[in-house]
Amino acid sequence: MIRTLTVRNRFKNYYELTKPKIWYLLVFTAFTAALTASLLFNINVAPWQWILLLVGVAAGSAAADTITGYNDRDLDAIMDRTKNRPIPSGRISPRNALIFGLVLTGISLICAWLINYLAFGLMAFGLFDNIIVYSKWLKRRSQTNIILGGFSGGAPALIGYVAVTMQHIEIGIAMAALVFLWIPTHIWSLALHVKEDYTKAGVPMMPVVSSERKSVRIIAITTLLMVLFSIVPFFTNQFGLIYLTTASLLGAAMLLLSIWLMLRPSERVSWIVFKFSSPYLAAIFIAFVVDAAFH
Repeated sequence: MIRTLTVRNRFKNYYELTKPKIWYLLVFTAFTAALTASLLFNINVAPWQWILLLVGVAAGSAAADTITGYNDRDLDAIMDRTKNRPIPSGRISPRNALIFGLVLTGISLICAWLINYLAFGLMAFGLFDNIIVYSKWLKRRSQTNIILGGFSGGAPALIGYVAVTMQHIEIGIAMAALVFLWIPTHIWSLALHVKEDYTKAGVPMMPVVSSERKSVRIIAITTLLMVLFSIVPFFTNQFGLIYLTTASLLGAAMLLLSIWLMLRPSERVSWIVFKFSSPYLAAIFIAFVVDAAFH
């Protein structure tokens, strides 16, 4: 019984190390992008292709989160929001975390290679952008960290699309770009909510190095850009009123929240913007699938 509890706790710790709340959404964008492509062009995706895609993107996203957690372990130990994560709390040693992250990296690259060469290139690029560009080079040095490091967030959607087809690849690029444009609103609203934590750790997130007034304006601008861009797929002539209506209504809600934050900046409102942004993105990708199914 004790051994069972120990194994269960160990599994739980390593699972937590991968930051599942982050990679769940990224795997979802890959899955829905692939499903959209298969529905739009009537392509049958074999079970083994689905397995390679889902396992590959899950392993790649989890690898990136695990190794960035290894890189950021000193920062995580300082911030109240992250000090209880597996590495800073001592539940997993840095060495074991790194080994685990590298194993996941290998799994993700093998799966991507077996899909096709473009999926492999995108996977390698996404891992490099997140682990090296964002975590090692920019996070501690520049407020552009999540912008230049945000390309990795869009990679899973494009991997999902090209795993199915290369036809009208601009659709897959638009899906990836939408995730890329979503990241600033999502991350900066969180950073505004936990500004004291980032300040204490010396991480130059935009809300830390800029005034609150400027920060909420920038968040409103990035939200506007994201919402305007979310309409672009409609003009590819591959999506109809289902997608347009969903993107418009959800976009209006995101804009209203960002305006509310701009007019009444507070930790509470920034938290609401942050929490709403994830279901917003998920709903947009569901709209891609539903519209494609009735295309």
